[in-house]
Amino acid sequence: MSHSLLIHEPLRSGTARQQAAFAALQALQIFERLKPYTPVLAGTIPLDVDIADSDLDIICASEDLDGFVAQVASIYGNHRGYSAVRRRVEGRESLIIRFWAEGFEFEIFAQDRPVLEQSAVVHLLIEQRLLNLGGPAARERIRTLKSEGLKTEPAFAQAFAIPGDPYQTLYELQSMSDAELSARFGGGF
Repeated sequence: MSHSLLIHEPLRSGTARQQAAFAALQALQIFERLKPYTPVLAGTIPLDVDIADSDLDIICASEDLDGFVAQVASIYGNHRGYSAVRRRVEGRESLIIRFWAEGFEFEIFAQDRPVLEQSAVVHLLIEQRLLNLGGPAARERIRTLKSEGLKTEPAFAQAFAIPGDPYQTLYELQSMSDAELSARFGGGF
């Protein structure tokens, strides 16, 4: 299965907001145009824990960030609010590109690391597993915590009583089986 299909295809028949996100992704041809960079949609919209100002996070891998930013600028640089910033994230040179299109804010994030090893994708996959355990009550609790100002990972940590640094702990939870996750975090909802 293509990495880009991990999450974005289920949007086609999801909530109204997910369907709008799917239409925006299709209109911009994000996954086709960025295919060499193995794009994956991460963030709260595919998890259905988004709030009004949630953006569409596209995670990419690129060994050449200069070439990547030039490619993205040539395709999306004319969109409202376009910006590209380099910064170190988790000790790695990273590129964060933002712009508005089709009613959504887009954030394209790239590092010289396979997408399935990047924190945003690892977090997405473990968060999906936790939501499968917690069901609708967990989704609602996460949305409430986010609307109160918490970022996604701290909201998950609070909702599931996950101790420690939520970003690091969620990354570490990927090695747990569903049974282990259920035994440890599944009883609260």
